[in-house]
Amino acid sequence: MSPRRAEAVRVAEPGGAGVSRPGLRGREAELEQLRALVAAVRDGGEGAVAILLGEPGIGKTVLLQEAVSLARARGFVVSHGRAEELHELAPLASLASGLLHGDPPLLARTDFADLADHHDQRIWLVERLAQLIEERAADTPVLIAVDDVQWADPLSRFALGVMPARLLSSPVLWLLTGREDPHLYGQGPRTTTLALRPLSETALAELAHDVLGAQAPARVAELLDGAGGNPFLATEMLSGIAASGADGPEPPERLVLGVRGRLAELRPDTLHFLRIGSVLGRAFSLADAAALCARPASTLSAEVDEAIAAAVLHDDGDRLLFRHDLLREAVYADLAPSVRGALHREAARRLVATGQSSTDAVPHLLKSAEPGDMEAIGLLGTAAQDVIAVMPDLAADLSVRALELVPPHAPTLFDVGERAIVALTRAGRYTQARKTGDALLARQPSLDVFARLQCVLGDTLWHLDDVHELTRRSTAALAAVTDPVIRARLTARQALARSRGRDLAAARVTGELALAEAERAGDREARVLALWGLGEIALNAGDCAAAVAHHTALSVFDTAFLPEEAVARIHLDDFDIVRRLLRTAGDVPLRPAMLIWAQATLNMGLGRLDDADADFVTAERLEADLDVPGNLVNIRVNRGLLALLRGDREAAREHLDVVRATVAERPNTGNHATHQYFEAVVADADGDHAAAAERVRSVQRDHPFLRWRLLRPHLVQAVRIALRGGDRILAEDLAAQAGEHAARNPTAPTAQGTAAHAAALVTADHQLLEGAVRILLTGPRPLPLAAASADLGRALLMAGDPAATPALTRAYDIYAQAGADAEADRIRADLERATSPGRRTRGLRPRADQGWDALTGSERKVARLIAAGHTNRSAAQALVVSPHTVNTHLASIFRKLAVRSRVHLARIVLAEDDTATATGG
Repeated sequence: MSPRRAEAVRVAEPGGAGVSRPGLRGREAELEQLRALVAAVRDGGEGAVAILLGEPGIGKTVLLQEAVSLARARGFVVSHGRAEELHELAPLASLASGLLHGDPPLLARTDFADLADHHDQRIWLVERLAQLIEERAADTPVLIAVDDVQWADPLSRFALGVMPARLLSSPVLWLLTGREDPHLYGQGPRTTTLALRPLSETALAELAHDVLGAQAPARVAELLDGAGGNPFLATEMLSGIAASGADGPEPPERLVLGVRGRLAELRPDTLHFLRIGSVLGRAFSLADAAALCARPASTLSAEVDEAIAAAVLHDDGDRLLFRHDLLREAVYADLAPSVRGALHREAARRLVATGQSSTDAVPHLLKSAEPGDMEAIGLLGTAAQDVIAVMPDLAADLSVRALELVPPHAPTLFDVGERAIVALTRAGRYTQARKTGDALLARQPSLDVFARLQCVLGDTLWHLDDVHELTRRSTAALAAVTDPVIRARLTARQALARSRGRDLAAARVTGELALAEAERAGDREARVLALWGLGEIALNAGDCAAAVAHHTALSVFDTAFLPEEAVARIHLDDFDIVRRLLRTAGDVPLRPAMLIWAQATLNMGLGRLDDADADFVTAERLEADLDVPGNLVNIRVNRGLLALLRGDREAAREHLDVVRATVAERPNTGNHATHQYFEAVVADADGDHAAAAERVRSVQRDHPFLRWRLLRPHLVQAVRIALRGGDRILAEDLAAQAGEHAARNPTAPTAQGTAAHAAALVTADHQLLEGAVRILLTGPRPLPLAAASADLGRALLMAGDPAATPALTRAYDIYAQAGADAEADRIRADLERATSPGRRTRGLRPRADQGWDALTGSERKVARLIAAGHTNRSAAQALVVSPHTVNTHLASIFRKLAVRSRVHLARIVLAEDDTATATGG
């Protein structure tokens, strides 16, 4: 290398002003922003995201490397990884490329190996990965840099979309580069987006001076116009000029794309080797390239040496790498399409033959496979199965591609098609799954294949909420099936479908038949479906004890259904057992959103409104992270009802807007009922009692009110709405339903007390109200007790009975403790009338929106634990809650206290504790 060239690539001290690296000319403003971010994360203790965007060669990687050097100099632990174009299927490969390397590495290989064992459980894995990074960031700031994020594997993209918000309060700087904004980083951390523009004429002139060492002649400036302000292309052109002069031979390729000129000087064998390497990706092993060249690796040393000397390749000790994406792309572009395809196909064979995973071979197959390639079809299917749990969308794409490659009359068509239907359904692409299945059925398969296809389509139709079509198809398939396993599964699907119908007795018979067939066939899937169907049938019928029995058997058989057992037990008032179930669930990585939903339902029953709201927020966030918002309507209805209990009508209307939009986009029967009830409660709160009663009537369009499990705790309120709306018949019908439900559940105090309360409202019977209160005093739910006590107190107050005061006081205290401020304020007025003249009951102080007083009790506990040095995980263990719930509390704490780091939070907690000590609080 010439002294002049060496001077050009010398790097200034990280973060210093005297930058002379060609790739950094004209990037002073961006460097200053990155320098400020590094300082803010280090000194402020809060997380941040920076993303560098631009075309290939624009200087993203050089800026990232400079930021990495700067962070290391400032004491950061650094993870510096790169995503590879042909490695985008391997789970977590993009993040692992940086996390496991470094001096020291951010994560130990043993920690990462434990994570890899659970790569099929995305939420659990990302939470555990975040915990490990959080623990590391407790002692020193962390930089996680990922270059070329546009090639990141789906699991790494998922993690990058979730973790920055999760680690907002930790000193973690995320630095990503990409060709376009990937929108990975979600909400929460402050984000700086730097879109790199072409270099100015001034910066290009400085770059020319760096490389040529003197005032560049006007001819050079003219030639640099061909680089379009791209630093890499400009540097390549200047290197050619430095070697041959601006007025020397000027092949257009050299001046416009200096790469081609450099490659033209290489020996044919070296150029062939580079073309082989370009097919394998930016980074490749010598052994793989040698195999495609059909030569021993030991005979390629001359080609490797020449490519390295020409600055086309770099050897990192393990692999050979193209020095830049543009170099690899230029080499790859010189290959004829047919040659590319053949080399990709051979590369796939080589990878499989050497024992590498199907996910390594599939990127090559996607570029080379042709119809009828049975080996490719098999590998695509295997890869789809390998990734379906963690990357269902990718699995669906691979399965569909495999199906496209199958010849129309091949005997494997229906097997491959069946797997495509399953993958599409798992990915939530239900309409496409149904069309795929119907296209296969149109080919008139044999009766057994017909039954098998209808069986897998049953899951699709269930998710489409098309239970009528599911019933019709399963009935037709059962008439054709001979395989006992498929028969058992079809019967179980039919039982599930009938759980949504009116004849639940017939549905129960179908479910019991399905369970017997599943046991005879010895099929696990059929048994799970049958138990699930029986549990759903019992719960919909209001037979809570039977529901508990079936769901308990199901959760023992498959722990993924533990949330269903918990919810069934909540309906039976088994709160102590539910607490134990949720506590033992602990780190169970399966279905965290449903576990949080069960916890929220329990907290609602216990009258812990703030905790329930936090749980609902958490469940919604987890569903959004997974892009499966199946429970969004129920979550928002519950949050809206909570908001009305607190007196926050504006928040309730915001939740109602979300419900309306979701129901319009994804209508189904269950959503109709919960939506209409929420509309009724809002209309009643607004004083439109007739409209509210009409909405309650609409709830019963498909089934009686108490058929809707979510609405059972609200039956008394529905009776009140009916009475205020002048519909006594509706009120009597609702009370009768409550009585029937109580008869089916004689051991559940809430069912008994609700029936007595509803009957008392309809008949205006004080004694029934007193009985309702006595029953509810034996149960675990404070809010129904408060409601019955309030109605009893008002009735006694109107009768002039002094017993009104203790009844109203009990109701007021329960509502006030629960945070149901609106209900407490309404009772306070009645309580003032019941007490001696002139005496006023102290009103509740309005809850603050900001500051320490705005925090809920649970948020204060979390704040103190975090301030004391706990991680989110250890705080969750101390409070016996999910780390996901702690994340939600912490985000709310930071918003209310207007802080963004644990350091700032600790200062506020210390100040509050000092103030409380000084005032005796």
